[in-house]
Amino acid sequence: MRLALCLALAMSAPPPAVAASLVVHASATPDEKAIVATVEPAHELTARARIGGTIASLSVKEGDWVTAGQEIAVIADQKLVLQRQALDSRIQSQQSQRDKARSDYDRALELMRRGVGTQVQVDATRTALDVADRTLSAMGSDRDVLDQQMKEGATLAPGAGRVLKTPGAEGSVVLPGETIATIAENHYILRLQLPERHARVMRAGDVVKIGGRGAAGGGSLSEGKVRIVYPEIEGGRVIADVEAPDVGDYFVGERTRVYVATGDRPAIVVPRAYVHRRAGVDYVKLKDGVEVVVQIGSGDDKTVEILAGLADGDEVVTP
Repeated sequence: MRLALCLALAMSAPPPAVAASLVVHASATPDEKAIVATVEPAHELTARARIGGTIASLSVKEGDWVTAGQEIAVIADQKLVLQRQALDSRIQSQQSQRDKARSDYDRALELMRRGVGTQVQVDATRTALDVADRTLSAMGSDRDVLDQQMKEGATLAPGAGRVLKTPGAEGSVVLPGETIATIAENHYILRLQLPERHARVMRAGDVVKIGGRGAAGGGSLSEGKVRIVYPEIEGGRVIADVEAPDVGDYFVGERTRVYVATGDRPAIVVPRAYVHRRAGVDYVKLKDGVEVVVQIGSGDDKTVEILAGLADGDEVVTP
């Protein structure tokens, strides 16, 4: 009876699974190179002093957000104040001279109307009045220029962004053109520096893969697009900018890993089901039953690249 039960179980058991075979071939695979990219603002703006003087007030610090046209510093020059006071006194004096010249001209006209004056006196007083009026107008223009110089003591932000540096401090003496603040525009990109041999394959519009935050580049990959490839090679390196999503909260100068396609290379790619791991070593089983040690490379959830251990034309089976 026991023998009959064993025979019945053997007949009802499913047949053994047949190993699937696959002939591997080398195919062209994009050759991706890992590059450390640096987060940079698309444009770095500089707020400069328009006049020389002393920084009377500085209303921003590193890390502050500013808007276009916002006043970030005031530069005071006491010489401008003294020049304005002296010019106001000269204008008042010239106004008195102009009033006297007008009185002389009116008197000369009245004397000529009565017949006791001459045309020469009228012409002379009219010329003196014209000179006084033009001199007063010129002094008014000088005062407008001085007022504009005093207004230029206010340093304005050239655009919206985040303040990176403020080299000066309140009380510092600055000259015209000196930097008051450096502002990073609120639009960040990734800047790449590749060896010049890759210049022939790098083009604007190419898609690159971006690793997770940090130089290690761990975690899931995102995609970016090459914005511009600069035509000048500096120090044997090609410089390119990549438009990348979600880098607005990165630090300027922060580094992350980017994978750039630099051409094609032959590679053997097999499904992961054909690779098994034992005692920390990866194996692939050939059709004749021999297990060979392989070195695996990059891959995804379904396939993996075989770097060493297999040759083109080998037939492998699932373990």
